[in-house]
Amino acid sequence: MKILRTVDDVRSFREGARGSVGLVPTMGALHAGHLSLVARARGENDRTFASIFVNPAQFGPNEDLAAYPRTPESDLRLLESLGVDAVWTPSPADVYPPGFQTFVNVDEVSAPLEGARRPGHFRGVATVVAKLFNVFRPDRAYFGQKDAQQVAVVRRMVADLSFPVDVVVCPIVREADGLALSSRNAYLSSDERRSAPVIFRALEAGRLAFEKGQRDANSLRRLVSEVLATEPLLEEDYVSIADPDTLAERTFAEGPTLLSLAARVGRTRLIDNVLLGGT
Repeated sequence: MKILRTVDDVRSFREGARGSVGLVPTMGALHAGHLSLVARARGENDRTFASIFVNPAQFGPNEDLAAYPRTPESDLRLLESLGVDAVWTPSPADVYPPGFQTFVNVDEVSAPLEGARRPGHFRGVATVVAKLFNVFRPDRAYFGQKDAQQVAVVRRMVADLSFPVDVVVCPIVREADGLALSSRNAYLSSDERRSAPVIFRALEAGRLAFEKGQRDANSLRRLVSEVLATEPLLEEDYVSIADPDTLAERTFAEGPTLLSLAARVGRTRLIDNVLLGGT
C-alpha cells in the first residue's frame, strides 16, 4: 500500500492506476463501519484509494477538533490488511495551502438539522470532498448512511457541479445492541455507553409505527421523542421527518422518508437515522 502525502503524490499515483477507482474518504479512527465501505469499494473497483484527514474546515470554534480521535498507525495497518492500494494522509496545509479562499456551499440541503446547529460544517464537508474528487478522480466514492445529511449534500454537489463520480451509499453498521458505529462513541463513559442504544430503540419505534400505517409526521416525531425521554442520561437535540434528498420537513411520511435524530449522551453528541418507505 502506497502512503501519499501531497496533491502531487496523489495525482502521480493516480496517473498510473489502471481500471476503475473507488475512493473511501475518512477522518481516521477507523471502525467496522469504515471497513465496510472499503470492502464494498474493493468488490466494485479495480483499485481502491482512501484518505485520512481530520478536516478542520468542518469543525466549528466550540467543537472537538483537537480532541477528535486520531489513530493513524492502526488505521494504516487496517487499510493495508484490506488491500487498499493507496492512502492520502495530508496535512491541513496540503489541503488548504496559504491563501486558500475557495469554498463550496450547497445552500438549501445544508441549511437545516446539522447545518443549523453546526454553521459552516457542510461548507467544510463539500469543499474537502470536492477537492478529493478533483485530486483522485475516482469512478465511485463511498459514504455511510449514518451521515445522511452529508450524503444528501454530496449528492447535490455532484449533480450541480457535474462531477463524473458515482456516489455509493452503504448501510449503517451497528453494535449488537443497535448503537450505530461512530468514532465519537469512544468518548462515552461506561454508563453513557449503556444508555446510548436508546437512540436506536427510538428510531425502531418510529419505523414500526410507520410500518403499521402511521403517516402523520408529528405523531412519529412525538413517539420517537417519548422513547428518548425514557433515558435520563440523554438529551434530545432534534427529531426530524424529512425528504431524504432535500431535508425539507414533512407533514406526512409519504414515499421514502428520512427519520433522523441527534442527541447528547453526557457530553457526546450522536446522530442516527432510518429510512422509512425505502431500502
